[in-house]
Amino acid sequence: MMHYVIDPRLGLMPRLGNRPKFEASRCRAEGVRPPSAMSSSTSSQGVVDRVQNFISENKHAILIGTAAALVAVGGVAYYASSSRGPGGDVEKGEGKKDKKKSKKRKTVKDEDGPILEERNPKPAVVEEEEKDYPAEEIASMPTEERTKVAASLKAKGNTAYQSRRFATAIDYYSRAIAVTPKPEPVFFSNRAACYVNLNPPQLEKVVEDCDAALALDRKYLKALNRRATALEALERYEEALRDFTAAAILDQFQNMSAAEAVERVLKKLATNQAQQVLSTREKRLPSHMFTSAYFGAFRPRPPPQLPETPTTGDNTLILALEALNASDYAHAFTLVNEAIEQGISWDGGKAEALNLRGTFKFLMTDVDGAKADFLSSLELQPSLTQSWVKIASVWMEQSEPDKAFESFEEAIKHNPEDPDIYYHRGQVLFIMNEFAQAAENYTKSTELDDKFVFSHIQLAVAQYKSGNLANSMATFRRTLKAFPDRSEPQNYYGELLMDQQRYPDAIEKFDRAIEIERAKAPPMNVLPMVNKGLALFQWQQDTAAAEKCCQEALEIDPECDAAVATLAQLSLQQGKIDAAMKMFDKQSQLARSEPELINALTYQYATDAQVQFMHAYPEMAAQLGQMARML
Repeated sequence: MMHYVIDPRLGLMPRLGNRPKFEASRCRAEGVRPPSAMSSSTSSQGVVDRVQNFISENKHAILIGTAAALVAVGGVAYYASSSRGPGGDVEKGEGKKDKKKSKKRKTVKDEDGPILEERNPKPAVVEEEEKDYPAEEIASMPTEERTKVAASLKAKGNTAYQSRRFATAIDYYSRAIAVTPKPEPVFFSNRAACYVNLNPPQLEKVVEDCDAALALDRKYLKALNRRATALEALERYEEALRDFTAAAILDQFQNMSAAEAVERVLKKLATNQAQQVLSTREKRLPSHMFTSAYFGAFRPRPPPQLPETPTTGDNTLILALEALNASDYAHAFTLVNEAIEQGISWDGGKAEALNLRGTFKFLMTDVDGAKADFLSSLELQPSLTQSWVKIASVWMEQSEPDKAFESFEEAIKHNPEDPDIYYHRGQVLFIMNEFAQAAENYTKSTELDDKFVFSHIQLAVAQYKSGNLANSMATFRRTLKAFPDRSEPQNYYGELLMDQQRYPDAIEKFDRAIEIERAKAPPMNVLPMVNKGLALFQWQQDTAAAEKCCQEALEIDPECDAAVATLAQLSLQQGKIDAAMKMFDKQSQLARSEPELINALTYQYATDAQVQFMHAYPEMAAQLGQMARML
């Protein structure tokens, strides 16, 4: 299912990859979201995307650098600390890691990337039966003889394992563990491999044996991977993530299956947690800035005319609309609910009330409730084009684009001169990467009403995404001239310049946008501040200046999710783990939708896994620092 959510100045926005990014578009289908259209300057998801894209493109260097910086963080290792004994893992095919053989074929048991090599069954071998040694006899045996017997038992276990006689192999490895004078991690790891291959697998015993192996050798990659795989199968995702992260870093990212496992488990963990959080979280309106920007995406309309003898519900509806115009959104939501409950006396008023309540529900991600209200609104007043436009958002959310476009066509039948219809249809076309058609709709919207700044901005962005750089720049320059007192054209032109790596010019535009915002009445739109910080970060890697910009933005607007996300990443890169975790937690609280929450939780859990790694392997600091410099 393709997920969409309303974003400021946009009727429709994809939940992942929200807001216009000037980066090369990545058109994706069914469940993978294309880049969004341009939103107002109050929309901040694009900034979140840009900083996270930058981090993602450099993820290995940043991951390693972060881990290296974590050495100073105190904590208790999650593995027992001891040195590995002399005998290595001599199981056939499982000796010291050969980098050239890091990609192994899949096995029956390990469908997500095997860590056990299953071999073609060999002919049965007649073996000389090893006698059982009672505890008393073992205690009296010379050390040299115990070592020899243990090695023999292990060899027979290996032979049984290769022949897929796993129960027999388990018996041999167990006897080897009992007789050896010095515990060997390979005995436990090999026995764990057998437990994995039983039908059904005995996963708890896999974990127990890998615990024992890692207590003896905490850098034992096979044991780490086996335990991680078992923990994942047991749905103990946080522990699995801990182990896969450790394996990936210890292996210096040479084995891609470990890195892929980290991403896979992160997705499961973050998704499960997000669903749990959202199932208990009370539905709420997004931030004041976000809500203001969304309602500002529609041109103002005159209030409905009251009947000659208005009812209490009629008057309450007018109060709700007045609260909306005063940007008192919580009060407006309460009042419109009261008006509907009290009863509105005429169909036009009922349609307006349902339209408004449906909008609030959609902003609160109650898609089904919003859909019901918009449909009821249209039954009462089919000519209410705004309800047609908004229900198109619902159809896109529910992966029914054909119905969305049918809704736009119905709106045009009722009022072909409504510029909002073409603007919002352009938004839908934009997020579907139909940039030429989007530009046609933005142009139509501006022809009907050239006083709406966002139609001009979106047209410039659509031209840019179509590869028409000259036209895009010209449209932006005209928009800057036509709207000299608006910060949005300055901010978005700055984003275009930043995408072209013209950082000084971009910063000049962001500074002008900030100047305009400071001069107007509050609330101040702080997104240009965050964009400036991001430009300084990408241009000069000036983390101090970038942090200062974001911190100032948060002082003005504590709910600016772009500032929160950017500070989290900047803190993480510098090894300021406590600050990063605090920002990730705040980002989770601000998340408006499940995908946004999953994204925030993903970074939070990934950071915690790195913290655990450095608690367990503080001696890796120098090596990690060297790896970070090389990458």
